Amino acid sequence: MYFDDLEIGMTVEISPTVIEKEKMVDFARMYDNIPLHTDEEYAKSSPFGQLIAPGVMSFVSVWAKYLEVDFFGRELLAGKSTKIEWLKPVFAEDVLAGKATITNLVKRNAKNGLVEITIEAYNQNGELVLTNITEAIVKRRQI
Repeated sequence: MYFDDLEIGMTVEISPTVIEKEKMVDFARMYDNIPLHTDEEYAKSSPFGQLIAPGVMSFVSVWAKYLEVDFFGRELLAGKSTKIEWLKPVFAEDVLAGKATITNLVKRNAKNGLVEITIEAYNQNGELVLTNITEAIVKRRQI
C-alpha cells in the first residue's frame, strides 16, 4: 500500500504465534546466551521461576506474523528505526498475538513518506507483554 493510501488509526490484527521451548532455547544459545534463557536450574531460582524467552525472539516472532498482513507490501522502501519495550516475561509455550496500528504519517518528499507503526503484543492471558514502534519509509504515488 502506498503512503498516500494510509491513514492514522488503520489497524491490522496479528495472528497468534506460539513460543516453542526448543526454538526459544536454540535462539537464546545463538543470540542471547544467558542463563535466564538457557539454564533451567538457574531460571528456577530467578524471580520468574522458569526460563524466559529472549525479548528479541518474542518480538521477531510477533513481527513475522505481522508481515503476513503487512500494510506496505512492495511499497516499503526501508525500515528507519524500531523501539521495543518488554513489559512482561514471555515463557515457553506462551501464545502471542496482537495488533499493529498506524500511529503517525509524515510526508518526506514527492517520492516517499515516513510511517510509524505501533505494535501491541498480548499473551494468551490477555496481558500486554511488549510494544514496538517501528518507523518505515514507504513509496508515495507518482503523479
